[in-house]
Amino acid sequence: MTPAAAAAMRMRLAAPLLRQRAAILPSSRTLLAYRNSARAIHSSPPEQAKVVPVYGTGPPPEPPKPAAEFASSSTSSSAHPSHNSGAIPEIKEGTAADPWSRISRRKRQAAMLRAATLPPTAGSSSAPGGIGLLKRRFWKSVHVATKNDMNEIHLDSRPLRRPDTKSIIRLPLTKPSLASALAIEWDQLVSAQQATKQHLIPLTSLVCRALDIADQDSLGKTDIRNAIATVLLRYLDTDSLLCWAPAPEHPEDGRNEAGYTLREVQEEAYSSVVSFLTTRVWPGVTIVPVLDETSIMPRQQEPGTREVVQGWMLGLSAWELAALERATLAGKSLLVAARLVVEWSGDGGNAVVPTPTPAEEEEINTINPDKKRWGVEEAAKAVSLEVDWQTTQWGEVEDTHDVEKVDLRRQLGSAVLLCAGQGATDVSARKAKL
Repeated sequence: MTPAAAAAMRMRLAAPLLRQRAAILPSSRTLLAYRNSARAIHSSPPEQAKVVPVYGTGPPPEPPKPAAEFASSSTSSSAHPSHNSGAIPEIKEGTAADPWSRISRRKRQAAMLRAATLPPTAGSSSAPGGIGLLKRRFWKSVHVATKNDMNEIHLDSRPLRRPDTKSIIRLPLTKPSLASALAIEWDQLVSAQQATKQHLIPLTSLVCRALDIADQDSLGKTDIRNAIATVLLRYLDTDSLLCWAPAPEHPEDGRNEAGYTLREVQEEAYSSVVSFLTTRVWPGVTIVPVLDETSIMPRQQEPGTREVVQGWMLGLSAWELAALERATLAGKSLLVAARLVVEWSGDGGNAVVPTPTPAEEEEINTINPDKKRWGVEEAAKAVSLEVDWQTTQWGEVEDTHDVEKVDLRRQLGSAVLLCAGQGATDVSARKAKL
């Protein structure tokens, strides 16, 4: 077969395959029509952005003009731009340069400030019905009166009452210091309006808290007690006395004038408080530090410790429990508050080993006159060791650290006043003498 015949044969054999392929594949014109009619992935067709035209708002605002009292001074300053000519500028009366004008303006501002701080007077429009709060207090004198073997605070002849139940505030005879402090608090008020502000009568609020607990105890309810115990147990896991600073890398770094590091000072305070509690209040209980220097998450106490502490708190008297709550919230330390309450409680503080009576304490002081009773100052130093360390090194912030220091001692002192007492034996002896 000649080459031409062979090529013709191949063309005849390949013709059906070419026709079949042409039927399967679309033409270039079909592909172009499909490409033009295809839609994008998103549902809405793309549109060009429409630029919002900028609408003019008129001419720019005028520059600010000085007030009337400063207008003349500004005019005179522009008229005399230089004072080197030797001429004394004229000071017009009533302008800002006039010293009498400045004095009168400051007097007006002071009067406005005083008017804003004073309570509304009777008949003012701000009071409903035209009757405003009293500007002065309605009592002249405050004294402690004893009625039915209880102490009462009398405003002239009116007994002091609780704001919620309107019942008379009656204090035990074993707490004469608390009654005197409460009378002094009300004697320092200058208006009846101040009596409605809790921050001006903190001791009254604390006494009412203890009386609320006592009222529930008389009814057989324990809602307030359980709530207080639940809140205070949280401080056992984050007690400020159990969180220690890490030891310094170099032994000679970070020491105070006595040669101790912050960690050594914290360990000493911890051993003093915990040894007292584990021997007199919670015997057999182990209290361990909750914050290790290698971790940032506090750890819980050993099993059984929380149950013992909770049972001790539920066994406190109403006055002791209110004092424990105030001291714990003030110092962020349940351990320091517990020792403070046990040391000063007139009811014994629910301790296994009771604290010495006043007669026994006097005998101890006679034997060892240098021994000082653990009180408010020691408790305040124990809960603020790190703050005192930092302020000693870097200095205090005025109106911050000094105010917090005094306020801490005030709150701890109120807790001591609330739980302290003479004891039933001393009161009976005093009544027998009378």
